Parts: sequence; structure tokens; C-alpha cells
Amino acid sequence: MASDASAGPLDGIRVVELGQLIAGPFCGQLLGDMGAEVVKIEQPETGDPMRQWGQGSTPTWWRVIGRNKYSVAADLRSGEGQDLARDLIAQADILVENFRPGTLEKWNLGPDVLHRANPGLIVVRVSGYGQTGPYSSRAGFGGIAEAMGGWRKIVGFPDRAPARMGISIGDTLAATYGCLGAVAALHHRDRTGEGQVVDAALYESVLQVMEGLIPEWAVAEHKRERTGSKLPGIAPSNVYRCSDGDYLIGANQNSVFLRLCEAMGRPELASDPRYACHTARGERQDELDAIVEEWTLRHTVAEVEDAMIAHAVPAGRIYDAEDMLSDPHFAAREAIVTVEDPELGPTPMQGVFPKLSRTPASIRRLAPRVVGQDTAEILERWLGVAAD
Repeated sequence: MASDASAGPLDGIRVVELGQLIAGPFCGQLLGDMGAEVVKIEQPETGDPMRQWGQGSTPTWWRVIGRNKYSVAADLRSGEGQDLARDLIAQADILVENFRPGTLEKWNLGPDVLHRANPGLIVVRVSGYGQTGPYSSRAGFGGIAEAMGGWRKIVGFPDRAPARMGISIGDTLAATYGCLGAVAALHHRDRTGEGQVVDAALYESVLQVMEGLIPEWAVAEHKRERTGSKLPGIAPSNVYRCSDGDYLIGANQNSVFLRLCEAMGRPELASDPRYACHTARGERQDELDAIVEEWTLRHTVAEVEDAMIAHAVPAGRIYDAEDMLSDPHFAAREAIVTVEDPELGPTPMQGVFPKLSRTPASIRRLAPRVVGQDTAEILERWLGVAAD
């Protein structure tokens, strides 16, 4: 792990994280990865439930989402805990929280109160439906936001119920937009000295990445539906079976389709009127996919990949974690790094992203092993309270 000397572009920025589970803590992780000093306030004894989350026999997610953070224990439901939180937030640049709207106000920790003591504070509020509107008081999780934002409707195969994509994308999108809002608000504060509230709703974060879904319906009355692994009208671009596995090929552009045809030993297909242009290929998508798969089925994944690389056709294997850990490109770019965990030993995890050339960020601290393990240090450094 790197030293604090190479903390990153947000070195010197102080963050208080009041969130739990995914959306708030992932926003805190992003800020911490970029060099901010993140103090996570956790419920005494139990801490963030993320400490017990993850798949497999040993929960490991906390090692990622808790990295680059300090843990302070405080019961926010008590007056003493609320006082401590206010004192710490008064010294912070950014507050991150993902409670249901109204919770901070109930604890006397609303933005109006906090801004009186710290006018430059940026408050990132991540919630299911946002801080305003008729649904704002409802409980909301990432999966619910994915459904409302249009994501679940189009994921899966048309003859089956809407599917989950395998990760909590609604939460992580909202966290990412919350982080983006915080950085934008820091720029505004640098010019004006003013803090502000960043309102990041989970469902709107999903909506932001839904491409042309809204105007397609409003203008042309076209509704996107579930299409499985196909992208309607874009061909050939699909997952194709090989003799020993699956492989993804994206060759819908004219020049790329020509190179794919040459790789398959079928150059005549590129000039065939049925497949000679983007529109024609889209109209015969199933037919063209069958032609490509008839070729891939006669070869192994490795053989198809060699042909795609040789002919400069965008294509790739469908990776799982084991594949990523053995791929030299991941290692060369430090997309996956290994930290020395005192309990788990060498533990691979995602590296810091994105990569900045002048102020590279890093993993500087392991996730706190014990709830409140850094309370004394933070109170001394931030508030001047003696360690004893």
C-alpha cells in the first residue's frame, strides 16, 4: 500500500460518512480512493452491516468498500452521539449519508443546522427517491430503483420475467453520481466559499444511463423490451457458442464486418446485398447470428480469439473472477491489486480507478477491522481531544 505522500487528487479533503450498506459507503470509498480522509461513523458494537456481507464462505466485500477509511463509533440515536457527529462534521469538507429523507433532520443533523456551523460543507444525500417529491419518504433499495428507472424492464430474455444483472447497480450508480456531485460542488466552493446539498436519488441515477429510452417512446412510440444477449438492429454483435465455451463478438460496423467475414473465410458475405449495410444486417440479425455461430462452433474459444485479434475485430472472452486474476492485462494496469490483510493474508481486489497521471490515487489503509478502532485518533487530530 502507498504512503500518505501519494494520497491522490483529494488529499487534504475531509469526509464524514454516515451511510451504511452500499450506496453511501461506496461513495465514501470513491472519495477515499481519490485521497480524501474518510471518517466513517458506525453504530457501536454492530457497525455497518456490510462487515458481514458478501458471497462465499468468508465475507470479503467489507475489505473493498471499507478501505481508505477510519472508523469512529457513535450512536446517532443518542444526544451524545449526535453531538460528536456534529463536532466532526464541523471540521469536514463533505458529509455523505444514505438514510431515508428526514432522518438527519430528526437527529438535528439536517443541512440547515450543519451549515450554520460549517457554511462550506457539501452534503451528499443518497436516497431511493430523492429529497423531494411525493415518493421521497418511501424506503428505497437499489433493486427498486432499477425497476422504477427502467433497467429491470429491459434485462433478461423476452419469454421470462425481468432479471437482475448480478450486482447492485442502482446503489453503485447513485454513489458514483453522488461522488461526481461532490467534486463539482468542491469546485463551486473554491470559487464562492459556499457549500451545498447534492441530492442523488437511486432511481434517477439509473434513469441517467438509460440512453434514448425516454425520447424513443415519446417521439416514436417505441418501447425497449427484453432481448436477451442481442442488441436489436445491431448485427453481428452477440455471444456466440464455440466448441468449448462462449465468446463475444461485436462486428456490426461495415469495415469491421468485412474483417470478420475474412476471418471466417467468407469474404463474399460483406458484399452480399443481404448483409452489405448496417440496416440490412440489422433486419437479418437472427440469420446472420446463425451464420457466425455456425463458424464459431467449429473452433475453440482460443482459435476464434486468435482470428479476431489477427483481423482486428472487437471481441473478447466472457470473464469471471478466476479469469481476471490470471490475465496479464489486469496485472499490467493494476486493475486488480493485492493487499496484505492480517486475517485473510494476501487479498486481491479492484484497484483505484480512474487513473490520474499527475496525482495518482492509491489504497492507503485497510478497511477498519474493529468498529470504532480509530475513535481516539480522530478525536485527537480533528477535535483536539486528548487520547486519554
